[in-house]
Amino acid sequence: MKRLMAFDYGTKRIGIAVTDPLQIIASALTTVHPEEIWDFLTKYMLTEAIETFVVGKPLQMDGTDSESAMHILGFTRKLKKLYPEIPVVEIDERFTSKMASSVIAQSGKKKGKRQDKGLVDQVSATIILQSYMETGSFMR
Repeated sequence: MKRLMAFDYGTKRIGIAVTDPLQIIASALTTVHPEEIWDFLTKYMLTEAIETFVVGKPLQMDGTDSESAMHILGFTRKLKKLYPEIPVVEIDERFTSKMASSVIAQSGKKKGKRQDKGLVDQVSATIILQSYMETGSFMR
């Protein structure tokens, strides 16, 4: 089976999470700089098949796009252009960074590790992916 891949897109870092091939477990994969994402995906997809890309979409409290949504739009457009055979799904990512920080703190990590923004982005991507999986919108 193919994996699901999720992105917590930021202008400084992109947190990436994937499922196992059976699409049961969402796990943090890595964090990459936005300039390196396309090379990373090319190399990753040489060995792993992706069924769906899930992109966290930053929304305001009232459900409208946030200021950073324009960056997500450019990213999702390029994903669709480079990988037209792979669906791109956007889901609400409000509060994922706060949730990620909380999960990291509860895990017992030392303060320095809890403040590692790359780790927060990876865990945020994992939360985005897990949220998508819980919606049942994808069917294996």
